[in-house]
Amino acid sequence: MNERQLPILVGVGQYTNRSDDPADALEPLEMMAKVAREAEEDAQCKGLLGRLDSVGVANILSWSYGDAPGLLAEAVGAQPTDKCYTTVGATAPQWLINRTAERIVRGEARLALVAGAEAMRSVVKLRASGRPGWRSGARWTAPEAMAGDARLGSTEIEMGHGANAPLRIYPLFENAIRAHKGRSIDDHQRRLAALCERLAQVAKDNPFAWFRDGKTAEEIGTVTPENRMICFPYPKYMNAIMEVDQAAAVIMTSVGTAQELGIPKEKWAYIWGCADAIDLWYLSERLNYHSSPAMAVVGRRALEMAGLEIDQIDWFDLYSCFPSAVELALDMLGIAEDDPRPITLAGGLPYFGGPGNNYSLHAICAMVERLRGEPQRKALVSAMGWYVTKHAQGIYSGMPPEREWRRADSSQDQAELDAMSHPPLVEAAQGAGTVETYTVVFGREGEPKFGIVFGRLEDGSRFIANAEPDPELLRWMTEEEMVGRKAKVRHDAETGRNMVTIE
Repeated sequence: MNERQLPILVGVGQYTNRSDDPADALEPLEMMAKVAREAEEDAQCKGLLGRLDSVGVANILSWSYGDAPGLLAEAVGAQPTDKCYTTVGATAPQWLINRTAERIVRGEARLALVAGAEAMRSVVKLRASGRPGWRSGARWTAPEAMAGDARLGSTEIEMGHGANAPLRIYPLFENAIRAHKGRSIDDHQRRLAALCERLAQVAKDNPFAWFRDGKTAEEIGTVTPENRMICFPYPKYMNAIMEVDQAAAVIMTSVGTAQELGIPKEKWAYIWGCADAIDLWYLSERLNYHSSPAMAVVGRRALEMAGLEIDQIDWFDLYSCFPSAVELALDMLGIAEDDPRPITLAGGLPYFGGPGNNYSLHAICAMVERLRGEPQRKALVSAMGWYVTKHAQGIYSGMPPEREWRRADSSQDQAELDAMSHPPLVEAAQGAGTVETYTVVFGREGEPKFGIVFGRLEDGSRFIANAEPDPELLRWMTEEEMVGRKAKVRHDAETGRNMVTIE
């Protein structure tokens, strides 16, 4: 391949607003325009934004726009022929970069902007005193106008049993991972706290991070009124923080265009490999809760495209909404838990901040900054959407790739993932079974409220249930291993829920 066709990132911009003054609140559109201009300035090439022919925006959760890419293009003086707005899912930034890189290589795009922003903190504050007077807030983007799968992340039966939010679902993966590894609850909790400390220490040194106090493993792992248990086994400091105001943007082009425009070479970051895929969509369909076949496939394909082995990657930013997301990435990529290489470049969602679907764009910006100082290094960014559902990865370096830039055809991989045999779900379950995974949901005062249990009936089919509402039982579920225990499940026709008693 002609080196001039290679896709590169040439400008990055980030913004974090921590002000408590409502007058300082910027709506997501303004935030994206701000970081886009900063990315242009960072590339040291005036007039880039006016030349954009492609604008991609990660789905915005905190505010709705009828045409977010179009409004952003208008705000920065661009007239792109390609506009892309993603569906919900935090793979969005890396997926957009993968898509844009391929379009650049094909000659379908010359200059592109990828951006995203969230203003959840300001929305909460401003709505307490009335609706924010922001632009286009009454119009929603129609699902058919979005790129990607627009399905909700959960089924009705999952939501009916309380498995309806990340803070309740990722603990289900965590407890399954612990049992699969054969660890005690206490030992596993210590390991989780140590893992999270690695993230927090990076966030401490990141000027764009939301929390820069560098929490220690002891602080993260000790349950206190300030660090209350949210859903077992995660206290508050292990959960992504969503109420943030943060934005990021990158400008992409080809080597040839960068040369023509005079963008300094020391600004370039090359994309060596990329891939994306989807696991069986719904939680109740998964093969198990301690692995991710799609993540393993994506990692393998991205490395194959880059011509690298996992041991040749110097830095990682592994999607980190909760510890289980990082553990799954380590396992699926074949990285040892005690591997000394960085597992985050931005600081992770509980400490850097979790700006909706856009965290990974901040990770990519941090990665580009690092590569400019050490261009010979290789970095891998892994993004995840919904509930270990969607996966996207990119491999980057400050040096040009050593092989032809060509993405693998992912259709066969996806067909195989979609066809994976998995346990059938019994919606109205009755009889004896075994606990597959579980969590206990806690109230704001630290009291256990209810339990969520996924299990297998004796014929191998799967059930979802709630634990009987007994405070002693719920406390016991946080003190002793429940995975693998015998259970009896019954269907309550009045509530439409399954209830389980654990032996």
